[in-house]
Amino acid sequence: MDVNTIAVLGAGTMGRGIAYVAATGGYHTILEDVSEQMLSSALDFIRQTLGDGIARGKVAPDQKEQALARLTTARSVEDACREADLVIEAVPEDMELKIEIFTLLDKFAKPGSIFASNTSALSITEMAAVTCRPEKCVGMHFFNPVPKMKLLEIVRALESSDDTLETCREVGRRMGKQVVVVRESPGFITSRINALIGNEAFHLLEEGVASAEDIDTALKLGLNHPMGPFEMVDLVGLDVRLSILEYLHKTLGEKFRPCPLMVQYVKAGRLGRKSGRGVYDYSAGEKKSGD
Repeated sequence: MDVNTIAVLGAGTMGRGIAYVAATGGYHTILEDVSEQMLSSALDFIRQTLGDGIARGKVAPDQKEQALARLTTARSVEDACREADLVIEAVPEDMELKIEIFTLLDKFAKPGSIFASNTSALSITEMAAVTCRPEKCVGMHFFNPVPKMKLLEIVRALESSDDTLETCREVGRRMGKQVVVVRESPGFITSRINALIGNEAFHLLEEGVASAEDIDTALKLGLNHPMGPFEMVDLVGLDVRLSILEYLHKTLGEKFRPCPLMVQYVKAGRLGRKSGRGVYDYSAGEKKSGD
């Protein structure tokens, strides 16, 4: 199947990043959000990221203008999906919300279009079940920050067709991503493993085994991780990580039970960079020890 137009639902951190790689990948891109402020912020981010690419010599000036010319916005799912060949939802990790989105897509999207979810852990099969085209439903799990992170997990649901997978693989390639394909399982590959690492790091911190800084340093220098587990969770959001762990605990068992310290941080509003404080304190504009 040929894809010419991609609709991205949700202009938050992930949605704006996906819109960026779609537009720079040569696709007419429609970025949707109910909030005009979010759309404006997303467009500013895309312009700034393209400008940074020019400054680093990664993007030619004409490529910036071409990408921006391919990018339009919409204020409703109905308007965004009507002409799209591929719709990628990037709304919060809530199954009821995602099912609502897939129900709307099945009603308003043109026949033959593909529906993809950017979920990092939830069941694509469950989302696909509310549509009349489960063979056209798939997971496309991008990573934050989308313009820089090379990996794309394509998740094969129970009834995803070979053609759907190959189409999404080609889309990922044009977006500049390295694609891996995984059969649907809670947490897929990366979220399942990363959740365990991050949760164990919180247990170490809770037990006073080492400071957050030393745990991060140990994993970066000893295990060659580009970011420490606490740097990562502050970037992703502690609320997002907790939601994933709760789902994995429910579906895969006791080893994924969230560390009580993580739960406590989320209840205290310490959600990471987006709230100004997580494991570390960012309120002064730079990372400091959170305690």
